[in-house]
Amino acid sequence: MNIKMILAEALDLLEKLLNDLKEKQSLFSLLILAFTVAGVSGWFLYLLDPNVHSIFDGIWSAWVTMTHVGFGDVVPTSFLGRLLSAGLILFGLVLFSFFTAILSVTLIGKNMDAWGINVRQLEKDAGVLKAEENQILLELVRLRKRMDALEKRISSATR
Repeated sequence: MNIKMILAEALDLLEKLLNDLKEKQSLFSLLILAFTVAGVSGWFLYLLDPNVHSIFDGIWSAWVTMTHVGFGDVVPTSFLGRLLSAGLILFGLVLFSFFTAILSVTLIGKNMDAWGINVRQLEKDAGVLKAEENQILLELVRLRKRMDALEKRISSATR
């Protein structure tokens, strides 16, 4: 494969993934939650901490803390500011866990759909095989009865 084909396949995969993610309501809900928490927490940081000089600095600090980037340009110095930042660190962990779960479900979900079709076909085939097996067993029972009857006739004829 040449590099153009590989890049084309990668871009196609990325496009499909982005289209699938657009359909996920949970992703939009998660992003709205993240931005809301960053905004509200930034506002609280501005009110609680003397080292946070504007609401925008507070929002920036909250966002950087939640995403675990931690530039260090805006650092809370008060106890309540640090306590709020510690909560944001934990919230960020949960946030990324949910994001990873949504992404995983999106990626695996496509394969599960195809797998589900295969499983349904296997179940259908297994049902057909079971019916055929039951017919064979019934025929064996019928043949066994005939053979028993023939053995009785032969043994009574030879006596």
